[in-house]
Amino acid sequence: MASPKAKLSPLEQLKKASNLTPERKVIRITGKEDFEFWITPLTIAERESAMKIAKDDANALALRLFVSKAMFEDGRRMFGDGQIDELKNEVTAEIMDKLMLVLLPDSEEVEGLDPKD
Repeated sequence: MASPKAKLSPLEQLKKASNLTPERKVIRITGKEDFEFWITPLTIAERESAMKIAKDDANALALRLFVSKAMFEDGRRMFGDGQIDELKNEVTAEIMDKLMLVLLPDSEEVEGLDPKD
């Protein structure tokens, strides 16, 4: 007789469903040039930490999250906190918007969210 599957606790079930594995992202930054980076899904702790620093500034929040989450494939951070001013002042808003939007869930996923899934 086969033993029944061990039932996961609610917390373990949620942790198991939360895939925090880094995912490759590629953004077209010029007509022919792509920018590649890796990110993990956003956690509440990461969002809270960025919100404390950004206050009520949505751009500052998105930029801080991007800087803290963008990494090379090997897991090293691409940017340091000290580079935020350079990114704000020396990279176009169009490019930064593309990069920061990657942190948001796909709009189709959010719009089609079914709590029963």
